[in-house]
Amino acid sequence: MQRTSFFSLLVFLVLLCQPLWAVQQDADNLVAQAEQAYLKKDYARSAQLFLEASKLKADDTRILYNAACSLALCGKKNEALNLVESLVRLGYSDGAQLQQDMDFQSLHQEPRWKKAVAACLVNEKRGNLLWNNPALTSKYQENLPEEEKIAGLSRLWSEAKFNFANFDLVPELDWDRLYLAYLAKVRQTKNTAEFYRVLAEFLAHLKDGHTDVGYPNELASTFFAVPGLGTRMVENHVLVRRVVDPQLTEAGIKVGMEILEVNGMPVRTYADKFVKPYISVSTAQDLENRMFGSHLLRGNVQEPISLTLQDESGNKIKKTVSRLTDTQWDSLKLPPTPLLEFKILEGNVGLLSLNSFNDPQIEADFAAVLPRIQTTDGLIIDIRNNGGGNSGHGWKILAQLADKTLKTSQWRTRQYRPSYRAWGFGESWYTAKAAEYAPEGGHPYLKPFIVLTSPRTFSAAEDFAVAFDATHLGLIVGEPTGGSTGQPLSLPLPGGGWARICTKRDAYPDGKEFVGVGVQPQILVKPTVADFRAGKDTVLLAAQAEMRKLMTTRNGTAQ
Repeated sequence: MQRTSFFSLLVFLVLLCQPLWAVQQDADNLVAQAEQAYLKKDYARSAQLFLEASKLKADDTRILYNAACSLALCGKKNEALNLVESLVRLGYSDGAQLQQDMDFQSLHQEPRWKKAVAACLVNEKRGNLLWNNPALTSKYQENLPEEEKIAGLSRLWSEAKFNFANFDLVPELDWDRLYLAYLAKVRQTKNTAEFYRVLAEFLAHLKDGHTDVGYPNELASTFFAVPGLGTRMVENHVLVRRVVDPQLTEAGIKVGMEILEVNGMPVRTYADKFVKPYISVSTAQDLENRMFGSHLLRGNVQEPISLTLQDESGNKIKKTVSRLTDTQWDSLKLPPTPLLEFKILEGNVGLLSLNSFNDPQIEADFAAVLPRIQTTDGLIIDIRNNGGGNSGHGWKILAQLADKTLKTSQWRTRQYRPSYRAWGFGESWYTAKAAEYAPEGGHPYLKPFIVLTSPRTFSAAEDFAVAFDATHLGLIVGEPTGGSTGQPLSLPLPGGGWARICTKRDAYPDGKEFVGVGVQPQILVKPTVADFRAGKDTVLLAAQAEMRKLMTTRNGTAQ
């Protein structure tokens, strides 16, 4: 009987899977259309499409939420309130989001709204007891109790086990066995600083740039103080890329010098021992970038660093440099890196540097320079130093330059159904189709178009590169990107720190992987030591040469 029953269940589920997949695809198509209508402020049409999608996936709170937003915006208060109440009954628990979302502003004085918000806050309180219980968090103290340390490690282990999106990229990793090994390490820590160092090393085994540990603020000067100089790996040489501390300049340290040793050890040996074990990265290029760039000289503000440097003539010097306090950094009065920079290069080629998508101000900054961009004969967009932020800002910018609908990333996340596991079917994935952004503004950029990338191109900046590449808007020149994007789940930890677990796996619209690989340029160009020391930008020069070819071809075709 048991065998027959199990087989019948298997047949039923196999038959069910195909129509369910078709339903998901139909719902996703409707959602994509609804999102486009929403962006065009056609809220009545958006509401209609979201409601049609909700009929196919009645328990999808994301669809219900967006439908409620559109209904509220087009003046259908009662219908919007019905959906908000349904959301709360289904367990929706983000009370802050509900109250802050300006789409619902027209509902705020309605008695039903206030009751729904109150019920949502009850859900939130219940959910916090299960998922963010304060029993597993605590304020910083110099040495946490052992049980709190064990609880912190256990939380990382369990949350990753059920939520991490990229276990297939670390196929040799035995997560449970690693957890047992790190229980012993955690017990051996003598203070909270050591404990957090162990947690960082533990999560680094997942090899994911969006899965890492955030240290308590009280430990910032212990682990993250840096001297007034920056470094970068160029052609297997660790070079000084900038010097901002005048005392270091006076000591003879110059841009272009090679760092041979750190604290008496060859620079690679030092990085392998003191830097690499604690870095969470998804690709070899991002590892190299962080090991020999942003992370190399980080450490305790009380501990100076001994450097052996060599100039281009082969002359060596040894210098001891101090890591700077926040006050010392403030005294340097360094200007902030602008979100956006634009200038005209030789041949009337525009160079647009998008340095971050972390601030909505970049959209206004772009709008301000767009008229100048339109007068150029070619455009180079530099995202080599863009560490990410909000992908929507980048897509909005690209949509104003594109002459066709943008294809952004598709994504998937794990679906864990306890009964399926009991029946032996394991888990499945929820996959969302790539979103689309229609061209905006009515004045697309129809001239040659190049994007520059590097391993420092990360997260939302990679989403920008994927959309540019997948929509076939032009060429990518430079180096592969960092290879990490996604949606992290943030978790508070004992001692005042936190951690992130990546829950979402992005890919090209056709399913091509770039997480763990990087977005690949059509024209691979890497900086050279000679150019770096001469103050030349190898990648930009190559892009300009390619642009001249494209412009010549275009002009010849036009003739």
